Amino acid sequence: MTLTAPGSVQADSAAGGPVPPNPARGLVCRNCGTTFELIAEHACAQCFGPLEVDYDRELLRAVTREQIEAGPQNIWRYSALLPVGQEPAERVTLDPGLTPLVRADRLADELGMTAGLWVKDDSANPTHSFKDRVVSLAATAARGLGYRKIACASTGNLANSVAAHAARVGIPSFVFIPADLEPGKVVQSAIYGQTLVAVDGSYDDVNRLTSELAETDEFEDTAFVNQNVRPYYAEGSKTMGYEIAEQLGWRIPAQVVIPMASGSLLTKVDKAWRELAAAGIVEDTPWTVYGAQSAGCDPIATAFEQGWDVVKPVKPFGIAKSLNIGNPADGPYALDAIRRTGGAVGRVGDEEIVQGIRDLARTTGIFAETAGGVTTAVLRRLVADGRLDPTKETVVLSTGEGLKTLSPLEPVVGPTHRVEPSLRSVRAAGLIG
Repeated sequence: MTLTAPGSVQADSAAGGPVPPNPARGLVCRNCGTTFELIAEHACAQCFGPLEVDYDRELLRAVTREQIEAGPQNIWRYSALLPVGQEPAERVTLDPGLTPLVRADRLADELGMTAGLWVKDDSANPTHSFKDRVVSLAATAARGLGYRKIACASTGNLANSVAAHAARVGIPSFVFIPADLEPGKVVQSAIYGQTLVAVDGSYDDVNRLTSELAETDEFEDTAFVNQNVRPYYAEGSKTMGYEIAEQLGWRIPAQVVIPMASGSLLTKVDKAWRELAAAGIVEDTPWTVYGAQSAGCDPIATAFEQGWDVVKPVKPFGIAKSLNIGNPADGPYALDAIRRTGGAVGRVGDEEIVQGIRDLARTTGIFAETAGGVTTAVLRRLVADGRLDPTKETVVLSTGEGLKTLSPLEPVVGPTHRVEPSLRSVRAAGLIG
């Protein structure tokens, strides 16, 4: 199965205006450079390296700010830079994107940061995480490739999004999760009435299982969004990078701190900025990429510190379950981006993660899940260690909603006072004179 090949501008869409041509001309192996058509495959048949979308650079250079700004108020305003979804009728989507970029002046003051500090709050997406971006592209690609069902292995947020996308368009989905996932994410996946399978094992065990299932006859009509259509899925993360640049007035921030599980989000935000600069949409100014990991699952941080080009798998533990991928597929490419831009990787433990969640909420009003606590705590550590420049504009990514991961906070936050329903009791508590 293949997607439609790139071509000239199509007829006007139902929403009005010309439909942009598809800039994707095929897939290319990151390792050996072998090219393929736009097929349902994530690994190179020659060297087993990962495949990514290969674009027609002339079509990308033809995209303008004005064209993007005239688009819909979601990720599809960037359709001329994406491999699928040029025609609105072909999309399988919750229309995520254009989430808030929040200025974090109070947090910056606490950390001694004198330039702008911003938080990209992707909890504002339909299922309250950045995964809506990647699933919208993956599900759209799956439809174009002829699949009738979608599935995934997930640490939680992806499960929520796959089930919701399937419910929106009325197709079956099969979501596989570790059995010890946070209850909030289990409930949010289950509520959509799709098939939800809890697996006794880690995410890496779940991922191995779904890789085997994808090869069976029973699942031949099913797109596993983060496996057989992964090249398209991964491109959805670029839209976060596009939005940050657009929301900053079409410029790239000097520094960015990004949480890492597989490492894909970090590589794609960096790729988005390289594409915008190459297309002349933004000025090609330097930026530095920093990665953030939990100490309970830190294979990329360890590889960075040791100077390794390979990432050695670990067995994850700790509260940041959405980042608990012990064998990160994009780890080496995340290392490349971090080193190329002069960045670094920080890691923090569970207590620091909880404090990071509290610090972000207290100073910005953003309640992040544990991954956001990791990013905030790593930002603090990078500044304290002198590895991140406090005089340069910085963006940190908060990728999911705090209501999904309440259990780490329940022992440490709650009512500050308890009173009887009387003025005397309130006065006795010192709340009024």
